[in-house]
Amino acid sequence: MGSGIAQLAAVNGCEVWLHDFDSVALSKAHESISSRIQNLVLKGHLTKEKGGEAIRNLRCTSNLEDFRSVDIVIEAIVESEDVKKKLFAQLDNIVKVSAILASNTSSISITRLASVTSRPSQVIGMHFMNPPPVMKLVEIIRGASTSDDTFNATKLLAERFGKKIVCSQDFSGFIVNRILMPMINEAFYALYTGVATKEDIDAGMKLGTNHPMGPLELADHIGLDICLSIMKVLHAGLGDNKYVPCPLLVQYVDAGRLGRKKGIGVYNYSKM
Repeated sequence: MGSGIAQLAAVNGCEVWLHDFDSVALSKAHESISSRIQNLVLKGHLTKEKGGEAIRNLRCTSNLEDFRSVDIVIEAIVESEDVKKKLFAQLDNIVKVSAILASNTSSISITRLASVTSRPSQVIGMHFMNPPPVMKLVEIIRGASTSDDTFNATKLLAERFGKKIVCSQDFSGFIVNRILMPMINEAFYALYTGVATKEDIDAGMKLGTNHPMGPLELADHIGLDICLSIMKVLHAGLGDNKYVPCPLLVQYVDAGRLGRKKGIGVYNYSKM
């Protein structure tokens, strides 16, 4: 997600710092972004000049201190409230007073993330869909104290990236995952209780409801660990047992079957 957002920003004329504490991961991300931009040039989607400018716009760092002069930070780290809060507290002490702190969280309270900073009016949710360069939507979430100026600046940036905007109140799961994740969880229950095979569950939803991808295939694409994390956030935040994660989803995550990124999830990708 982070590299996809960085690519979007660089291609649309923004100077970008891409941060990761892992220098190897950072190097791979830079290579991947550069390769994708070059492919856009080869396919005629970008001019050679624009492609070169986009690559020059992208800088990488393992030091958060390099963020001192940025106007906005878009956080796209692990979907853990504690980890995100720790980062937001660090960033609050580094970036300039006017900077906006945005989170790409897909489910965690923006108000609670803002609470660890001295600038709650400048904290906002900016949830990109995966992969960010391809998907058209950005979900913007205002925390309890998010200012109109912060919202308007974030909306303008998303529109600069060519995205369509939907706005959500700060409730667990926001719009997209409040609806999507229970569907995925129910697909796991259908598999768990023997309603149908995984192939038939996915085919039923693709052919019967015109979804481009079945819910179990989509879960593998998202990452089963992320799906489980979001279901836990929904259950804790909304307090309804209909959001209890399916035991089969929990078991797959416990077994390390996290989806495409691990080569196996609901489906085994090593055989494909």
